[in-house]
Amino acid sequence: MDVGIIGGTGPLGRGLATRFAVAGLDVRLGSRDPERAGKVVADIAAMCANPDCKLTGVSNMDAAAAEIVFITTPWDGAVSTVKPLAGELAGKPVVSTLNALVKTGKEFLPMLGPRGSMAGLVAAALPQSMVVAAGHHLPASVLCDIPATLQADVLLCSDHPTAKKAVCDLLRQIEGIRCLDAGSLAQSGALEAFTAVLINVNMRYGGEATVAISGLDR
Repeated sequence: MDVGIIGGTGPLGRGLATRFAVAGLDVRLGSRDPERAGKVVADIAAMCANPDCKLTGVSNMDAAAAEIVFITTPWDGAVSTVKPLAGELAGKPVVSTLNALVKTGKEFLPMLGPRGSMAGLVAAALPQSMVVAAGHHLPASVLCDIPATLQADVLLCSDHPTAKKAVCDLLRQIEGIRCLDAGSLAQSGALEAFTAVLINVNMRYGGEATVAISGLDR
C-alpha cells in the first residue's frame, strides 16, 4: 500500500512519514515545493533503520494519487490546498489531522468553524472523498524520533465505515498505536477541540502526553 501526505514537510507530516516508512509502507511525502519535500525525505531516510524504507518527495498532486491520503498542512491553508486536488482524491479515504487552534495569552484555544470542525470543512471541499478525522493527538516529536516508544490511542470519526477501517488498519501498522472508533464525522469537532487541552497540559508539565483510554477491556 502507498500512503500520501499532503503538506508533509511539517512536524506531523514528517512524523507520520517516518513511522509509516519504518513499518515498510511506500510513502509519498508531498509539498507545494517538491524540492523541499525531497530534502525532508532525505533527512528521514538517513535516520531510517529499515533498509527497505520507501520514501519519495513529491508534489501535493502526486501525494494525492496514493491509496490513502493524509492532510497535514497548516489548518488555515488546508481547504485552499485540497480543493484543486478534489479529482485525484475522489473515491478514496482522506484523513484530516487538522486542528484549528489560536494562542491567546499562554493558552491555546480551539476555533470551531462554520461546519463545526476542520474535518467538516475538508469534507465539504471534497464531496467525492471519504473523509476520516484522525491523528489529532499524536505527538509529532515522538513520531519523528524513531527509537522513541510510542503508546497512544487514536480516535477516528467518519461517516464512511469502510474508510474508517482502512485508516485504522493503516495506523495500526505504527507500533504502539491503538485505534478506537469515535463515531460519525459530526464528532470530529470534539476531537479537534481537545487538542488544545492536550497541548496546554503538555506545555504546563513539559511533557509529550498522548490520549490513552482505559476500561475498554472489561
